[in-house]
Amino acid sequence: MRVLTFTALYPNKVNPLQGIFIHQRVKHLARRPGNFLEVIAPVPYFPSWLPIRRWQQFSQIPREEVIDGMRIHHPRYPFLPEISMPAHGMLMYLASLPIAQRLHREKRFDCVDAHFVYPDGFAAVRLGRKLHLPVVVSARGTDINLYRSFRLIRPMLRWTLMHAAGVIAVSADLKTKMIALGIPETKIQVISNGVDTERFQLLDAKSARKQLELPEEDAIAVSVGYLIESKGHHLLIAAIAKLKERLPQVRLYVIGEGVYRAELDALVREKQLQDRVFLLGNRPNQELGLWFSAADVSCLLSSREGWPNVISEALACGTPVLATRVGGIPEIITTPEFGMLVERNVQSIAAGLEQALTKPWNRVEIARHSQSRSWNAVAAEVEDYLKSKV
Repeated sequence: MRVLTFTALYPNKVNPLQGIFIHQRVKHLARRPGNFLEVIAPVPYFPSWLPIRRWQQFSQIPREEVIDGMRIHHPRYPFLPEISMPAHGMLMYLASLPIAQRLHREKRFDCVDAHFVYPDGFAAVRLGRKLHLPVVVSARGTDINLYRSFRLIRPMLRWTLMHAAGVIAVSADLKTKMIALGIPETKIQVISNGVDTERFQLLDAKSARKQLELPEEDAIAVSVGYLIESKGHHLLIAAIAKLKERLPQVRLYVIGEGVYRAELDALVREKQLQDRVFLLGNRPNQELGLWFSAADVSCLLSSREGWPNVISEALACGTPVLATRVGGIPEIITTPEFGMLVERNVQSIAAGLEQALTKPWNRVEIARHSQSRSWNAVAAEVEDYLKSKV
């Protein structure tokens, strides 16, 4: 099967961590016998001479690159932050059409595999109509959880989902929300994300702490995710402050970067937690397994989620998880033996964190269960679904 993957949410030379879960699914699908995949990952056009650091990075992304044997094309589309969002889908489509037509003439694809319903999926469905190819769109989380509340975007979400040949939801929760948009239940297939079982596996906690130069005896919590309000890092920091008398040895390591960094730094200083809370910025994906293994608990206090990979990855390392009861999270933490679900407020988080840090956990069993959902297994399900739409 010859598949054209289309999504802007894909790793690149400048941001190798972006959309790594999509790359994992694409890469493993490409490795299955008889398959060939190529990727179009459009990026915003931004003049290299404009001195705006946040956006200037887009000019550094090559027009074409190869990652893990996957060839990725990066056409440029016009982009005005927070202004042109209703036009992003059409702009992506127009910018990507020439390269899509050329690749289809050369490769003769069987279908288009698109990720993120809007604007990516919208553009992909239009490409499919132009190229006479069926398009399967994968809903990821924010595209449905947040964008369906945007008055101008909601109709384009519905148009995309209704005109796609098929829809993949990474969680049953997302499927339910798409049905509420008027999408037929029979059109939506739930295929959850997998986990890299080579990168995320049970390791000796003492050895992991030694490699990371962390104290052996302290209780350690980690929180991995973008530094944005919806990830709830501020609530976790406040919970650490609430527990500092009862759990004087607890340390929190926050891994990630984002626009909320200054606010979190200020909160750490305000709560006088400089010796307990550490904002580490981005860390290489291959290093995350060590952090999960070194931790007593991994935390994710989001207000919305699709299928958060950091939970699956922590569990695959045998690390219990403290998380909010939102999105697909209850579909991952299906038993109290894997972690704890809390309400999204400081009191509930603090109580849950204290219990998680004092409860005995069977890390071997946690890892064994979570390792069963490999990316190979996911790729096989995706392959079967794509074939059913060709």
